[in-house]
Amino acid sequence: MKEEKRKIYYLFSPFLRIFHWIMVVCIITLFVTGILITKPLQVMVAEPTYTMMSMDLIRNIHFVAAFLFCAAFILRIYGFIVNKGDRLFPRVWEGHFYWETIDVAMHYMLLKPHHAPFLRNPLARMSYAGLYVMVLIEILTGFAMYFMTEPSNIGGMLFGWVNVILGGELMTHLVHHYVAWAIILFAIGHVYMVLRADIMEAEGEASSMFSGVKFLEHVPRDANEVETQKR
Repeated sequence: MKEEKRKIYYLFSPFLRIFHWIMVVCIITLFVTGILITKPLQVMVAEPTYTMMSMDLIRNIHFVAAFLFCAAFILRIYGFIVNKGDRLFPRVWEGHFYWETIDVAMHYMLLKPHHAPFLRNPLARMSYAGLYVMVLIEILTGFAMYFMTEPSNIGGMLFGWVNVILGGELMTHLVHHYVAWAIILFAIGHVYMVLRADIMEAEGEASSMFSGVKFLEHVPRDANEVETQKR
């Protein structure tokens, strides 16, 4: 039998792992409640207002999840500052980033059997950056609608400009709605990519969000960016 020796890389800090799972719960909660707010369910012949799942309750769950998500996002930013391994943004200023991204993309499209070893491959980095942009859009448009009824308070002053730039509350709502769908599509693709990588490469991709570590047989090209731990 061939013996494989793999090195253990400590990659994801508790800040990032906690943020990840809070984000998962909040995104699911926000999406489900958001859909119900957009198109309320009717129980038999009763209007949504008079059902057990009243719109007030659904809206309150949506708002609590939104504030919790924002708090977790602040935690994520703090983790980004203090933990070197949490810096997941694409290194677009490095020329090799682009051809490495193409190399990884060709592998995921089944055009190449392998790609170069990475702790966090450049395609994933780029997709996470896109996710954070979508999250920022959701936060801005969400709070713009939340504080719309009180434009004179601090929330209205901080987020009221979003409605002005987008041309009104209706357009803000549409942007918020369709970006939410884009985030859900990203999540589906993300789960597929993680499971695929775990099955094909067996590097602890899925378990890393619990343990914080990955197992690589070959030295990853981005190993110098994070601290390593050998056990």
